[in-house]
Amino acid sequence: MKSILSVLALAVLVAPLAAQDITVKDVEPFPYCAIAHRGPYTDMGTVIGELVGAMQAQGLFPLVRGPVVGVYFNSPADTKPADLAWEAGFIVAAEATAQPPLVKKSWEYRTVAAALHVGPYDQAGIVIGKMMGWLAANGYEAAGPILERYLDQNPAAIKPEALRTEIWIPVAKR
Repeated sequence: MKSILSVLALAVLVAPLAAQDITVKDVEPFPYCAIAHRGPYTDMGTVIGELVGAMQAQGLFPLVRGPVVGVYFNSPADTKPADLAWEAGFIVAAEATAQPPLVKKSWEYRTVAAALHVGPYDQAGIVIGKMMGWLAANGYEAAGPILERYLDQNPAAIKPEALRTEIWIPVAKR
């Protein structure tokens, strides 16, 4: 019995995302305030601390309108950790203004492939890899940076295996 359970557990871990787990959808543009960073993803905690501190200092929290987001401009598959370009931010109201080190930006990609990753943040890359394979198999190509929306308001209170991250990849038909 133990070996059957082990095989089933392994199958769940390596199973590809099913077609119904990935959707192509239209999204509305939205503004966000972010701190840009170049370096390994292990710097995320420090960058989010800087982000929260800067937003508090600038009085921006009443204007927050959505979850924390991460925007990733290159891939760890072909980029050294020190050269990874990414940013962490909060979705904000349109009237928000930002001072350095914050930058106000706008997500303008309207068509995205979306999937939900449930589990530790550092394993989201597995889902992204599966999504990229799905895109290629379904006549799409990535057309912008990857966005992760961290859906849990208090991730410290949630077990890592239950964390929820919605992943968006801007797409275009090939």
